[in-house]
Amino acid sequence: MLRGSLGTGALLLFGFGFGPAASADAQAVVAAPGAERPDAQQIAFFEARIRPVLVKHCYECHAADAETLRGGLLLDTRDGTLKGGDSGPAVVPSKPDESLLLEALRYESYEMPPAGKLPDNVIADFETWVKLGAPDPRDGKAAVVQQGIDLESGRQFWSFQLIAKPDVPAVKRADWPATPIDRFILADLEAAGLAPAPPADRRTLIRRAHFDLTGLPPSPEEIERFVADDQPDAFARVIDQLLDSPRFGERWGRHWLDVARYADSSGGGRSLIFREAWRYRDYVIRSFNDDKPFDRFVMEQIAGDLLPQPESVADAQAQLVATGFIELGPINYETQNKEQLRMDAIDEQIDAVGGAFLGMTIGCARCHDHKFDPIPTSDYYALAGIFRSTHTLTPGNVSGFLTRSLPVEREVRVAFEEGAREQKAREQAIQLAETELKQLKAQLPGGTAQAAAQAAARNQPLDPALLAGIVLDDGEAKLAGDWTASTFNAFRVGKQYLHDENARDGKKSVEFTATLPAAGEYEIRFAYNSGPTRASNAPVTIRHAQGETTVHLDQRRPGGIGGLFASLGRYSFDATVPAVVTVANTDTDGFVIVDAIQFLRPDEIEGNDLALRGDATSPAPPATRPADLERTTKQVEARLAALRAELDTLKKEALPLPVAMAVEDLADAGDYRICIRGNSDNLGPHVPRGFLTVAVEANLEIPKGQSGRLQLAQWIASRDNPLTARVMVNRVWHHLLGQGLVRTVDSFGATGEKPSHPLLLDWLADRFVEDGWSVKRAIRRIMLSKTYQQAVVENPKASAVDPENRLLWRMNRRRLDAESIRDTVLLLSGSLDETAGGPSVPDSLQFEQVYEHTSLRRSVYLPVLRNRLHELLFVFDFANPNMISGRRNVSTLATQALYLMNSPFVQEQSQAAAKRLLAREGLDREGRIVRACAETLGRPPTADEKRLFFAFLEETGSDSPADLTAAWASIYHSLFACVDFRYLD
Repeated sequence: MLRGSLGTGALLLFGFGFGPAASADAQAVVAAPGAERPDAQQIAFFEARIRPVLVKHCYECHAADAETLRGGLLLDTRDGTLKGGDSGPAVVPSKPDESLLLEALRYESYEMPPAGKLPDNVIADFETWVKLGAPDPRDGKAAVVQQGIDLESGRQFWSFQLIAKPDVPAVKRADWPATPIDRFILADLEAAGLAPAPPADRRTLIRRAHFDLTGLPPSPEEIERFVADDQPDAFARVIDQLLDSPRFGERWGRHWLDVARYADSSGGGRSLIFREAWRYRDYVIRSFNDDKPFDRFVMEQIAGDLLPQPESVADAQAQLVATGFIELGPINYETQNKEQLRMDAIDEQIDAVGGAFLGMTIGCARCHDHKFDPIPTSDYYALAGIFRSTHTLTPGNVSGFLTRSLPVEREVRVAFEEGAREQKAREQAIQLAETELKQLKAQLPGGTAQAAAQAAARNQPLDPALLAGIVLDDGEAKLAGDWTASTFNAFRVGKQYLHDENARDGKKSVEFTATLPAAGEYEIRFAYNSGPTRASNAPVTIRHAQGETTVHLDQRRPGGIGGLFASLGRYSFDATVPAVVTVANTDTDGFVIVDAIQFLRPDEIEGNDLALRGDATSPAPPATRPADLERTTKQVEARLAALRAELDTLKKEALPLPVAMAVEDLADAGDYRICIRGNSDNLGPHVPRGFLTVAVEANLEIPKGQSGRLQLAQWIASRDNPLTARVMVNRVWHHLLGQGLVRTVDSFGATGEKPSHPLLLDWLADRFVEDGWSVKRAIRRIMLSKTYQQAVVENPKASAVDPENRLLWRMNRRRLDAESIRDTVLLLSGSLDETAGGPSVPDSLQFEQVYEHTSLRRSVYLPVLRNRLHELLFVFDFANPNMISGRRNVSTLATQALYLMNSPFVQEQSQAAAKRLLAREGLDREGRIVRACAETLGRPPTADEKRLFFAFLEETGSDSPADLTAAWASIYHSLFACVDFRYLD
C-alpha cells in the first residue's frame, strides 16, 4: 500500500498484456522535453497508457463518487493526484523516486495491487509518465469530498448534550409515587396506558436488598425482624444498615472491578502475575465503603500521582495505588517490536479510560476517524500523547509493568533503611569469607587448584557431572548455522567444544536453555579455551528476569576460574521461565569458542570444583601446612555459617517497603503524531495533546513538562462533562434494576442504545452531582422508590405493549451472579472466611499453582487469572477481565445446573451446611426444613415442598448420625441447585 494513502484493496491495477519493456511510444515521449502544458503526444500517451488504468482500477476507491474514499486520495483529477492523500502527494512530477504511487506499484513499500504485482511494462509506463512531469489534461479542481467529522452536528447527539435539570412530571395517580423517580416512571406508564405492579412482599424485598448491597443473603432472623417491623422507615433503616456494612464495598467494588478489567495476571503469550494488583482492588473496595466522591475516585485513578500530596500516609498511598487502573489491562509483554508494544498499551489505556468513565469506544479512531461517533483520529492521538507521556512499561526482552514504592511513616522508612544497611554489611562480610574459604580449599590436598592444575597438566577433559550447579555442555545446546566440533584442546568440559570457523558473519549462534530448580539469583559461568586467534569480543547474551544483558567475552585471555571458566555475572531468574544464554558471532574479531555453561546459586559456589577466580592480586591465606589449612578452613566455615544465619534472620525480620502497580509522568512529556492507519512506523502530522473535542469547546492547556493526565482527569470529573455523571448513575441503575436506562452501559455512542427515560437519566445525573457525587446516596434514592420495590409479576396486557419491560411496569427477575452463588454457599455452610483485603496470590506461589491454592474467602478476593478463571465463576458468567464489562453476560445453560449437581465443592459445602444445621438446638424436623429454606430461599417452604422433604427423610432413614447428616446434606444440595436459590425476585 501507499503508506496508507491507497488503502487495502485499492489500486487493483492489472496488466494490459504488454511486453516487459516500455513501448516505443513511451520512449518517444521521454525523449521529448516536458512543457508547461502537455503537448499532443503527451496527451496521447496519458490517454492510452495512464488514464485507462486509473479509470478501470483506481476510481472505484479514489474518485469523488467512490462509495468509500480510501486514504483521502483522489485520482480522478490532476489536482487530486498531485495533492495526494493521507500520506502526501501520490505523484511528484519529474521525480519518480519521490512518487508514492510508483513506490506502491513497485512493491517497495505497500503492495498494489494486492492480488499480484503488475507487469514491468505497465510500471515502466507510469515511471515514464512521472519522469515527463506527469502531464495530465484533466482540468478542474479536485472535487470536495466530505472527509472528517462534523463536530457541531455530533454535539447534537443526546449523550453530548449538557445534562438538563428537568422538572418532575405530573401524574394522574398521585397516590403511587414515593419519590421523584416514581413520577418519571409513572408518567411514561400512564402515557402507554399501563400501571405499575404491586409491591414485593417483605421477605422478597429484604432478600433483594441484601443481595443488591452486600452480595449475601439475610439471615432468617433478619428476615423475620423486617417482616415484623411495621414502621414507615423500616426499609430505609435496612438500606442504611447495609450501606454501612463493610460487605457493601466488597459487593460494589466488584462491580467497578468489572469495569476496570481487573485481573491478577497480564494474559498474553507469557502471562505475568500482577502480584501487587490486590492493592488496587482493596483501594476500590475502601473507596466504595467510604463513599468517596465519584469525581475524586475518577481523578485518583487517572492522575492520583499528580494530585496534591495529602498529609495522611494512607491517603497518599491510596492516590498512588489508584493509578494502577492504567496498568491493569491485558498486555502481551513479549511483543518484540517495542514501539508497537508501547502503542498497543496506550490503545488499551485509552479504551479503558473512554469506556469506564465516558461510555465511549475511543479506540475505534486509532486507524481512521470513528465510523459512528464524532471522534476524529486527531482526538485519539491527542489522548495518545497524554499516555505516551506516562511511564507504564519497563524495558527488556519480555517487558514489564512499572511499580513504585509507596509512602510510609517516617519511622518505618528509617527502620527499613537501617535493616538494609545491616543486610548489606552481612552480605559484604559473607563475600569476603567465601573468597577466603575458596582460597583455603584450593590449597588443600585434592582441592580446586590442584584438580584444575592436574587436568591441565594431563591435558584431560573435565567431567561435567563433577561440576556443581546446573551444567549444560555444548552437545545440549541449540545451534544456528554451521559450528565445528573440536577436541584439539583436551582441557575442556566434556567430549568436545565448538568454534565458528572464524566466520564473523553474525549468522551463527549457540543457545543454551536451562530449567532452573527454583527462582532466585544465579551466577553464570562460561567455559572456553583461550588463545591468540580467539575473539576478543564474543557476545554472550543472558535472558533473565529483568530483561537481557549482553557480555562481550575476551577469549584471548584464559578464564579467571581455574583457567577454564569465566564469570558472566549474577542474575535473577524466575523458575517458571527457562533461563536462556546465547553465544553469537556478530562482528567478532576471531574464533568464537563455545564449551559449556554453568548456573550456580550463591550457596553452591563454595563447593564448586572450580570456584577460584585465579586472581593473582588476591592475598594468599597465611596458613601453609595442611593441618593449619584444615583448622583455618573450619574456622572460616563456622564464621561463614554464622554470618549466613544472621543474614537470614535479618531478611525474615525485615519489613519491606510496600510497592504498587502505579504510573508516573515521563521527563520528556510532549505531543505525539498521528500514526497513519494506526501504523506506528508511518507517522503523520503532530497533534496537540487534548481531549474529546465533541464534548469540550476548547482543549484545555497542558503545561510544558506535564503529561496532561491531571488535566484529563479534571475534565472527565468535571460537572460540565456531559458523559461522566450519566454513565455512572446508569451503572448504578443497571445493578439495582437489572438493566440500565441505557442498556448498553459501556456504550453511550451511536452504536449504543438510547435511554428509555432520558429525562429521568438527566435528573439522576444532576442529583448525583448536586449530592457531591455520592454513590451511596444515589443507591439509596433508587432503592427507596416504589419502582425498585415492585414485585416480579406477569401482566399480559403490559407484556403485549412492552415485552422487554423497558417502561418498568414490574421489577425484573435477576439471576444471582457467580460471586453471590459461591459466597452464599460458603456462608450457609459456615466455611466463609470473611478476612478482608490482602494479596490474592501469595508470593510463594507460581502461576500454575495459583488455583491449587484453596481459598474460602469471599469471591472478590479470589485471584483472577486472565488465562484461567475459577471454575464456578467461569460457569456462571464472570466478567471477562480482558475488557470493560459494565454489563455481564447472563446465560442459562445446562452446564450451570450440572455444575451445581456434580461439583465436589457444592457437595462438600452441602455436607458442612447439614452438620451446622443439625448442631442447632431446639429444632425438630419441621423446624430444620423451615430454617434451611429460609437460609437458602429467603422464604418458608411451600406445602408441597415440605411434603417432599418429609417424604425424602422418611425414605432415606436417619437412624445413625452419618445417615442423618447425609440426608440433610442432600436437602441442602437440592436447595443450592434449585432455580429459586439462584434467582432474585
